[in-house]
Amino acid sequence: MYRKYLAGILALCSILISSGASAQTTENKTEKKKKHPGSLYFSWGYNSEWYTNSTVHVSQPELGNDYDMIHVEARDHKGWNNKSILRQPLTIPQYNYRLGYYFNDKQDLAFEINFDHTKYLIRDNQMIHVKGTRSGAACDQTILFSESNGFYYFLNNGANFLLFNIVKRYGLYHTADRNLQVDLTGKAGIGPVIPHVENKLFGMTNDQGFQFGGWNTGLETALRVTVMKYGFLEFSQKVDYARYSNLRVAQGRARQNFGTYELIFSAGFILPTRKQGNPMFPVKEHKAAK
Repeated sequence: MYRKYLAGILALCSILISSGASAQTTENKTEKKKKHPGSLYFSWGYNSEWYTNSTVHVSQPELGNDYDMIHVEARDHKGWNNKSILRQPLTIPQYNYRLGYYFNDKQDLAFEINFDHTKYLIRDNQMIHVKGTRSGAACDQTILFSESNGFYYFLNNGANFLLFNIVKRYGLYHTADRNLQVDLTGKAGIGPVIPHVENKLFGMTNDQGFQFGGWNTGLETALRVTVMKYGFLEFSQKVDYARYSNLRVAQGRARQNFGTYELIFSAGFILPTRKQGNPMFPVKEHKAAK
């Protein structure tokens, strides 16, 4: 009889100990998860661009065309010019946004969605060397590339660089309460380009619109000044290399590659997903009452 009671008590103790250990393990895991800090940030700003010369290859099989426009010059479009190639006094400005998340304990590594609404226009009134085949015949000529002469080519609603970046933050200076903080960040990424293609070549216009048009990769460095922990101003420079393909032209497609140098000024805010343990958002310690 006593042996049965003793066996029952031992079994019950074993169950309680196992349950306690399991609960403790779960609690420790939960506590570890809770201790992991994070910070979400967003910024919006203005950018200005300079482009390398580029060769545009045009293929229009139905027209018997397969030619290159060699080393064309391009520029950006500020958005406030009174004399616009589109004859509009104001267009959507060149803008950018960044959406990112710092994910590690030191809060110096982040993943970022990086978008630049850049405008690319082949400069009007330039002499361009055209070489290849036109209307089934060999072509090697120099043309005046101008709207009045039946030519324009631009991504004026955006060359549109979209990058998925890895970000590394280097702290340069901060006050003890982090109300003033200066950081240097480095960014690198790759992603698609989503251009809005509009052109007129030898008097023939394309079916304009947005499209996925290839890939780009970029490197960016930024100086960020954060005030009162949550708001920041950022000045950055960026180099980007884009490969465009299957761009729409009349009864055909075009492709080109070019490099871009950007200067970017933006403003944004940063919010902690959890302040406890977050080095960018120190929590004040309250002294126990005597």
